[in-house]
Amino acid sequence: MTSVADKNRTVGIRAALFGLAMLGLAFASVPLYRVFCQVTGFAGTTQRAETAPGAVAGASIGVRFDANIEPSLPWRFEPEQETVRIQPGARTTIYYRATNLTGRTTTGRAMFNVSPTQAGPYFSKIECFCFTEQTLKGGQSVRMPVVFFVDPKIREDDGTKGIDEITLSYTFYPVEKPESGR
Repeated sequence: MTSVADKNRTVGIRAALFGLAMLGLAFASVPLYRVFCQVTGFAGTTQRAETAPGAVAGASIGVRFDANIEPSLPWRFEPEQETVRIQPGARTTIYYRATNLTGRTTTGRAMFNVSPTQAGPYFSKIECFCFTEQTLKGGQSVRMPVVFFVDPKIREDDGTKGIDEITLSYTFYPVEKPESGR
């Protein structure tokens, strides 16, 4: 027969383990959500690819480029061109420009999304400044490429075949403690 003290100890241990599990889940939620979005294209998250399949004949699709800065990051950030029309499957390169408006070195990281969100699984990046942190010296201006393609399967999906324009949007946020080695 178990005593009240034993029952209380068991409940206490279970509560502590549950609390630790919830704390661990809280720390893991951001990376797990990021992986989930990258795999599924959820919330307009784009895909990563090594190569483009090649252009497919048919209707072109417009891609609009958007640039935003979190107000505490003292940069200017803009696309060099606002729109392009491409053939699905075609490897396309466009550039963004970032300028550090201060006299000190600052680091930023770009977060991105695609709208409409249904297009996310069909928008693949081969190369992007958003894959790593960007460190700019005081007054430095850099040209940053994005190499991408829109999967031709976008025209086969009933939910996306009518999409005529996709918006690729980036927002740069300051990084307080840059990754080591920078």
